[in-house]
Amino acid sequence: MSARASTPTDAVADAYVERLAALDPLTATELGLPGHDHELPDLSPDGIAAQTELHRETVRRLSHTPPVDDVDVVTHAAMRERLGLLIELAEAGELQRELNVIASPLQSVREVFDLMPTDTAEDWATIAARLAAVPAALEGYATSLRAARRAGHVAPLRQVRACLHQAEELADADSSFFTAFTTQARPDGNVPPPSLAADLARGAADARQAYADLACVLSEELAPDAPRQDAADRERYELWSRYFLGAVVDLDETYEWGLAELERIVAEQQQVADDLYGSGTDITEAMARLDQDRSRMLHGTDALRAWMQTTSDEAVAALAGTRFDIPDPVRRLECRIAPTQTGGIYYTGPSADFSRPGRMWWSVPPGVTEFATWREKTTVYHEGVPGHHLQVGQTVYRSELLNLWRRLASWVSGHGEGWALYAERLMADLGFLDDPGDRMGMLDGQRLRAARVVLDIGVHLGKPAPQQWGGGIWDADKAWPFLAANANMAEGFLRFELDRYLGWPGQAPSYKIGQRLWEEIRDSARADAESRGETFDLKAFHRRALDLGSVGLDVLRQALAG
Repeated sequence: MSARASTPTDAVADAYVERLAALDPLTATELGLPGHDHELPDLSPDGIAAQTELHRETVRRLSHTPPVDDVDVVTHAAMRERLGLLIELAEAGELQRELNVIASPLQSVREVFDLMPTDTAEDWATIAARLAAVPAALEGYATSLRAARRAGHVAPLRQVRACLHQAEELADADSSFFTAFTTQARPDGNVPPPSLAADLARGAADARQAYADLACVLSEELAPDAPRQDAADRERYELWSRYFLGAVVDLDETYEWGLAELERIVAEQQQVADDLYGSGTDITEAMARLDQDRSRMLHGTDALRAWMQTTSDEAVAALAGTRFDIPDPVRRLECRIAPTQTGGIYYTGPSADFSRPGRMWWSVPPGVTEFATWREKTTVYHEGVPGHHLQVGQTVYRSELLNLWRRLASWVSGHGEGWALYAERLMADLGFLDDPGDRMGMLDGQRLRAARVVLDIGVHLGKPAPQQWGGGIWDADKAWPFLAANANMAEGFLRFELDRYLGWPGQAPSYKIGQRLWEEIRDSARADAESRGETFDLKAFHRRALDLGSVGLDVLRQALAG
């Protein structure tokens, strides 16, 4: 593809990213943009207001900058949609009240250190500077939580208590991440010089104390006013649903679809259980027998990491040039064991210049030493290729086509997570999950995602629960046995998952709803091609769709229909 000349719209988008990086160093580090790794953002109401004004100013600049080509048309639509929603969220007070167990400033201030380079003394000096910035950042965050409290906006008690526990863990001198992280510093393979060691020790102590102070705010100021009700109201839910999907959906119809989709997946699982162990085999029994199959078991994190890497590399080799266009830099994906021990599996994208490659991380809980491959092969496709890594990496690579915002800074959960689930099902359709055990693993993941649609919409919108799950109105008490019955996972993990759904309305359903919309868009493109007497080219569809970057799903549909 020949290079596209930069346009005035691109200049507006690039300037927005540069200014956003200065206002939000967490985002700068995540995107691999240099110059801000020693800083943390202002998380106070003033900091939120500054970012919101940047959103408003950028929308105003776009209104005076006519698009000059089709790429610009998509940039205008996507930026107006994304920035417009951020403005709506700020005006509704949603950004000041953010507190949940997985994706609020409490976690992001800690997690940014996972992305920082640790090779040299200079790298560790940068880390020390950022550690020293933690107290001010968390004090600003506490100021926002207090302002939200005065406005009557306090997170549910369940979230406050869980986040209090997280803050206390980070504050504990013996078990804190900050203690372990800094004491293991080995710049250039050596013990750090005394001055750097002192800076790191002081920074770790300051960070621990900052989390201790935040814990006090949560326990003494927020908890007394925290509501016991977990549900968000419909107005809040609709706003967050639009944010996570980049699309407007009929939530009542989607709830009914979720119930039907869950029933369909269970039936498909039953067929696989029958194929594995004979007609009438219970699905749970089939999974238990798969877990006992030693040929499907890995022992130790070294074996796990090697298996992840091999599985990923094999997928890249098989798909590149056949089912997908995969640029050379994107063919590199690093599989790593995460420094945390939460049990999650996640992906972090490459830096803008690919000096930091895309990475798939597995956070292994303490004491876990065995891993079942039948459960996780589909996860490698979800996080790697053709899932997140192909999607994100290809977008980052398209510097000749897309501006900085489109390549790096635009992320829509329904688009991204929906694509990753779409990729899992696609790999099954392409024959990569023909082994019945691997297919059961894919279906297990799909079943959980369908259950999320039912649970999340059901609880937050107060929908009627089926009699099978207690009747009446959905609440956390009904949600727990429903979740446990539809996810073959350890109780501790599922307890965390339930807390996540209850505290982050609209996010969890975006995976499965996003997959649904991706499949609808693909099927519509196929029908259009066939109506013209043409053969539908799936590879070309994927290339065209991924070249758009992560945009709202309504914008995606419009762009691909053009």
